[in-house]
Amino acid sequence: MATVLSVSGSPSASSRTGRLLRHLDQRLIAQGHEVIPLDVRTVPAEALLGADFRHPAIVEATELFARADGVVVGTPVYKASYSGVLKALLDLLPQYALTGKTVLPLATGGSTAHVLAIDYALRPVLNSMGAAHIVQGWFTLDKDITVREDGSVSVAPATEQALGQVVDQFAAALDRTRVLAAAS
Repeated sequence: MATVLSVSGSPSASSRTGRLLRHLDQRLIAQGHEVIPLDVRTVPAEALLGADFRHPAIVEATELFARADGVVVGTPVYKASYSGVLKALLDLLPQYALTGKTVLPLATGGSTAHVLAIDYALRPVLNSMGAAHIVQGWFTLDKDITVREDGSVSVAPATEQALGQVVDQFAAALDRTRVLAAAS
């Protein structure tokens, strides 16, 4: 199957965004995909903020993007946009790092007032990076994600169902993109 890079753009180690992504990764793994998690917060700040393209962590992240067939990008929404740490990483990737890739944008936030951040803030950047196909994204309210004592998450049933459909659509689009790429 496909290799999927699952990128959490949250600066927080206890982020609902990151936990939600790891939860959704399990659905992709169950479908037979290889999933590689990348928490941007683990990339050294001096590499991100100093725009050190040769830093080993930046080189490694660039290689992970190149290796992936598809990318899931998750971010908390701050001030109606995606996180600064995600922006810093995307700025250091090659201009067309997403060429030929299927991309699923996801966001979390405290209010439905931020629901359009995916389409008006994140999607244009992903598009400018050459994504072959950006599937319908999904915004999840923080209140719909509950972190259990063991660190796992439970997602409100209606949200879980909607996210399942979005992830399945991503997986189907990813498979179609791979078949088309192999045929050309």
